Amino acid sequence: MSMFTGFSNAFKIPELRKKILITLGLVAVCRLISLIPTPGINWVALSSALESARASHALGGMYGMFDAFTGGSFAVCAIGTLSIWPYISAQIVIQLLSSVIPALEKLKKEGESGRQQLSQITRYLAIVICVAQAFSISLALMNGAELAQMLHVTDAKTIADLKNVVVNPGVGFQMMTVICMTSATLFIMWISDQITTFGVGNGGSLIIMINITSRLPNAVKQAWLRYFGTGTPDGAGGTVANGSIAELVLLLLFGFVVIMGTVMLTQGVRKVAIHATRRSMGGGNTYGMQQTYMPLRVNYTGVMPIIFAQPLLQIPAMLLAQIPTGKNACLDWLQRFGMELARTDSLTHIALYAAFILFFAFFWVATQFNAVEISENLKKDGSYVPGIRPGLATAEYLDAVMTRITLIGGGGLLLVAIIPHVLTRFLGLQYQPDIVSFFGGTSLLIIVGVALDTLRIMESHLLVRKYEGFLRHGTLRGRGGM
Repeated sequence: MSMFTGFSNAFKIPELRKKILITLGLVAVCRLISLIPTPGINWVALSSALESARASHALGGMYGMFDAFTGGSFAVCAIGTLSIWPYISAQIVIQLLSSVIPALEKLKKEGESGRQQLSQITRYLAIVICVAQAFSISLALMNGAELAQMLHVTDAKTIADLKNVVVNPGVGFQMMTVICMTSATLFIMWISDQITTFGVGNGGSLIIMINITSRLPNAVKQAWLRYFGTGTPDGAGGTVANGSIAELVLLLLFGFVVIMGTVMLTQGVRKVAIHATRRSMGGGNTYGMQQTYMPLRVNYTGVMPIIFAQPLLQIPAMLLAQIPTGKNACLDWLQRFGMELARTDSLTHIALYAAFILFFAFFWVATQFNAVEISENLKKDGSYVPGIRPGLATAEYLDAVMTRITLIGGGGLLLVAIIPHVLTRFLGLQYQPDIVSFFGGTSLLIIVGVALDTLRIMESHLLVRKYEGFLRHGTLRGRGGM
């Protein structure tokens, strides 16, 4: 009952209650933006075409991922289709470039003023990314045949519906789409800042989590139709269940284990012992030692490897699948390889996906974890790792420890990421994408991570005011492991 008591106590604190209500109101506005169709779109025809394609088991790949992250807004081509993702993409690009461009790295170390300049650069880059993506969407919508190829649609009626999505195609429609989607993204970015400042937790992360969890009612509906159906045993009057109750029980137990493992992966840390020199307030004289530790996260990379791996598989698959067949054996093989790569339940896709995740796990750590800088900072503070000489030896030790941690964390991340693909292949759930999205992959990692961070922030308010937290023993840790 401690968890329910914690939520009850949260509304007893005026300041925290205000933050929660502000967050809920702003998130509701974001969801409303994701339901307003873009002007000039026959969203009824688009939604009908996508529903027909989904019923014929055609949709998948990048569409499934994009639709999940934007809360289903692509089905009506809403003005909020791009949501907060251009800004997230810009943050990732700037974070990577700051490791290799000296000017950006210098701004990163200049404190608050430098961070403000980096934030401004990130916003300008987000606008550029948003304009490019919105323009690409407008081109795809005007060309129904290409859109059908992107979505792996082969049904003639669905292709015909996709060709009639745009009412008046042309430059005017392109400009209107770019302006509407860019304006909506900028407004969502502003809402994200307001949630961060006046609400609970990180605004961008919360918006992404709400977009993902908005698909939960549809997942429940899909599960009900699969395991209970809506018709009679002879198939008349509705949908007949094609899954057993035993499978449902095993799936729920498996889901509980996966969520528990994801929480452990998200919160897991390797504590490196640190001896710090205590100094007096005046004169700087040392008078003793203080033992502490440096927490190194097991999942240091977060969801970055998955975010990098998915486009690197889906974009080549989409391009290769469009190669015309019948010209020569090599082109035919490339086209078949692209079709196989586009199927998320194929062994080729799963194997390459796993390899990319492991590669980018080590790549992200190599670019973001600076063992030399950490060892120098420890040396300047008079701190050291017991049994390890300060300086280069400490840097080598931290690098070796982080390599072993990354191998374990990357392996755990890999398992969580491929679970939806394995379920799709072996349980025949390829036609219920919303169900499998909650059993692993980026969706589950984001939901667990953001939920833990938000609860930790709320719990800190409760503990400061002497209220009971969400756990009976101990306190929650966020993704930082602190």
